[in-house]
Amino acid sequence: MVARAEHAAASRRAESAAATRRALLDAAAELLDEGGPDAVTLREVGARAGVSRGAPYGHFADKESLLTAVAAEAWDRLGDQVHALRADPDRSAAEKLRIGLAGLMALGRGHPHLYQQMFMTPTGDPDAVVRAAQRSQDEFLAIVTEVVGAAAAHRYGALLMTSVHGITGMTVSGHLNQEKWRTTAEELLDTLVAMVAAEPAERAERAG
Repeated sequence: MVARAEHAAASRRAESAAATRRALLDAAAELLDEGGPDAVTLREVGARAGVSRGAPYGHFADKESLLTAVAAEAWDRLGDQVHALRADPDRSAAEKLRIGLAGLMALGRGHPHLYQQMFMTPTGDPDAVVRAAQRSQDEFLAIVTEVVGAAAAHRYGALLMTSVHGITGMTVSGHLNQEKWRTTAEELLDTLVAMVAAEPAERAERAG
């Protein structure tokens, strides 16, 4: 009976700790969206989460560790989305590629501070972000491989990622002005995907 009671108490403590951590991460993400990294302090995060002043320090050593956890979680969510997209039997590889890149672009445009954190070199727990980003990028490379083949996947994957990163940055900063460039982020994405999707046929034509 004593052992069972101790086990139940330990389970409740673990559930409470997990709920607190979840609340802290959600609060940090909200503050980051609202005011950037400067708005995220452990005190403000604790207040937003509705926990005691000392609670954040029980889960995160400092602000940098908290922001790193937020960035790693964002990469994990993106990896889940790309994995589900890759498994969709009703879409062509080129469609999957465009949707996946559009999702990354939408994340950058809708949550620019979070997006910036995802692509920064983290100081809190760099391994956590690297692992999460690697998984997401591996899922993306699998889709690129479907389009251009394994031999060219890394080259075109890097081209696509850096291009979309640039498009997103110019859109967020306001420099991708339609009056000046006479195009939109979506049109640029369509052009990129069309160029890459045509590569295998062009390669075969050159070889023949």
